[in-house]
Amino acid sequence: MDVDAVVLDIDGVLVDVADSYRRAIVESVERVYGRTVDDAGVQRFKNAGGFNNDWELTDAVALFVLAREAGYEAELSAFTDAVAARGGGLAAAEAVVRDADVDHDAVFDRWDPDRLRETFQALYLGADLYRDLEGGEPPFETRGYIHDEPVLAAESTLDALTERFAVGVLTGRPAAEATIALDRVGLSVPDDHRFTMDDWEEGKPHPRALTTLAARLDATRVAFAGDTLDDVGTAVNAAEADPDRTYHGVGVLTGGLSGDAGRRAFESAGADAVIETVNDLPGLLEP
Repeated sequence: MDVDAVVLDIDGVLVDVADSYRRAIVESVERVYGRTVDDAGVQRFKNAGGFNNDWELTDAVALFVLAREAGYEAELSAFTDAVAARGGGLAAAEAVVRDADVDHDAVFDRWDPDRLRETFQALYLGADLYRDLEGGEPPFETRGYIHDEPVLAAESTLDALTERFAVGVLTGRPAAEATIALDRVGLSVPDDHRFTMDDWEEGKPHPRALTTLAARLDATRVAFAGDTLDDVGTAVNAAEADPDRTYHGVGVLTGGLSGDAGRRAFESAGADAVIETVNDLPGLLEP
């Protein structure tokens, strides 16, 4: 795969977030409403598309839990399939609930995205970082799951990529949390070579961030490595939006998608390649 630039996702690619972001999703809903979904349920929402923002994914999980209590009889798989059929994302989840034969007041009067976000940030950041980044007192004292993110990328991998290619970062994290992760990984990327949640409203799989990074990196052939179907969809959409450049979507099997089933899912979404870990990326790419 001949490229002159590489763009990397952070979560599930550079760091393992199974015990941080994904744990915060599950436990935030449980803390606020007493019921939640499991890790496999979180992945179902991810596969439905449109949930690059984990706060919004948490909100959607809460909607499902509240809808079930209000009379929604379908299983989670049917709910996420319906969300996917409506285009994915939180707006689609809201539409599924509003179209369902449930007590809508019982759902939406109790649905509290602000409280869910506050709880999520307290769990993920811990008390000290919450005060620093959120600018207020946390709702409870915790250590923070952000400290439980094993690094997935070997130093030799990052050296090989940065020596041979222009490197950018495209992530759904807020900017401050992206900086923390990149510092832990040991990857230095200039601010104008990274896109975070704070830099664009559309989110993946909208192509604007990737096409903008390609231009900033002065690249004509770009590989984007990510762990979700929306990451691959971002590369596919970028190729359609920017036909003067070549975009390759590379699926990485260290996030929620893994094994043969994950490989097939990535391939069905249009991935040009699927690798076990980001450490396989240098061997896949040629300048």
